[in-house]
Amino acid sequence: MPEDSPTGPADLPSVVVERRVEWQDTDAAGHYHHSAVQRWVEAAEAVLLRRLGVGDLFGRIPRVHFEADYLERLWFGEAAYIRLRIDRVGTSSLHYSFEVRGEHGVAATGRLSVVHCPPDHKGASPWPDEVRTALSRGGPQRPESYT
Repeated sequence: MPEDSPTGPADLPSVVVERRVEWQDTDAAGHYHHSAVQRWVEAAEAVLLRRLGVGDLFGRIPRVHFEADYLERLWFGEAAYIRLRIDRVGTSSLHYSFEVRGEHGVAATGRLSVVHCPPDHKGASPWPDEVRTALSRGGPQRPESYT
């Protein structure tokens, strides 16, 4: 089975989740904690997987890689827009990219990788055909707001 998705990048799913930077996301000075980005991206992943009909995967596919570049501050009360996109569906892995935007432009960018490890297997396992199809198609999903 090829590592790259059988469909073109335009067909790969993505979602934008809007949220407000809350107190628990910030430090005493009011700008966001870097760990908030990881929580926001994982929340966007939950939305995307649910939209694709494979929401039961969330919490069962371990994160094997997370990287982020922090480019701009986000402040308490500011709207944050998290765009999560599937970049590649591997044999047993899933690779995302993300961008977090605030009122002053791009605040963070990065990548997240997960791997399919069913509980009845001792390691990574290929995606079932129906899951691979769901992860490989669907294009941009409608935005979701939590403000």
